[in-house]
Amino acid sequence: MTVYADLYRFRELFANLFRRDFQAKYKGSLLGILWSLLNPLLLLCVYLVVFGVLFKNKSTVHYPIYLLSGLACWLFFSVSLQSAARSMIDSGDLIKKVRFPRQLVALSMVATQAVTFAVMLAILIVLSFVFVPSARPYSWASIPLGVVFLGFVAGLALLVACLNVLLRDVEHILTAALLPWFFLTPILWGASSLPEHAQQHHVLLDILRWGNPVAPPIFAIRDAIWSGHAPQAADVIYLCVAAVAALALGALVFRRVDDRIAIEL
Repeated sequence: MTVYADLYRFRELFANLFRRDFQAKYKGSLLGILWSLLNPLLLLCVYLVVFGVLFKNKSTVHYPIYLLSGLACWLFFSVSLQSAARSMIDSGDLIKKVRFPRQLVALSMVATQAVTFAVMLAILIVLSFVFVPSARPYSWASIPLGVVFLGFVAGLALLVACLNVLLRDVEHILTAALLPWFFLTPILWGASSLPEHAQQHHVLLDILRWGNPVAPPIFAIRDAIWSGHAPQAADVIYLCVAAVAALALGALVFRRVDDRIAIEL
């Protein structure tokens, strides 16, 4: 796909856009990228108190690693989409003045968030080695799975960025949808930790499991780090297919609206 091949062809420009976004994000900050880690760590502490202490979630072993691995994936997904949604609008002056591959603007936002995701994934792999010895043979699989997940997020981010240029309500719809989407995604909970009456709703659980495009990727990456066994083949296949579909859809929509972006801005 030429849409993504431009990442290599215009790699110097992409590097400059990435550097601009990265520096702008941490400009004037003493802790730099550590601020991106404080948010999920704070959320982890709150959720551990609520679900690990008050609700006494004893059915999930190594619950902090289970929770943090899900949060790492979700935060990368949600923040990337929200940042990308406004990326072309915020860079409107540049886009209208200079002709260049505009998809690089949205993809540079994903690359910026990918730095935080990579750091969190590295920390999780270390924690897995220390606290979950049975996961050591599989934890390295989280790296290629994370790369495929990056492709999935990049495709959706490009799609959202293009649609938001045409219809500014997209970013608001996305923001409103992400909160209920988070609680419907098995990050805080797992099927085994639900009450017995809830586990009887097999159809609903299957919809939440397979109808949610974020759930199987989280299961695949989290299983490699936390479960002590290899990720399920169905989750890995789902992730790969979803990544290819997201990249193809993002490229298709971008090619359709590329000539209209500067006009709409």
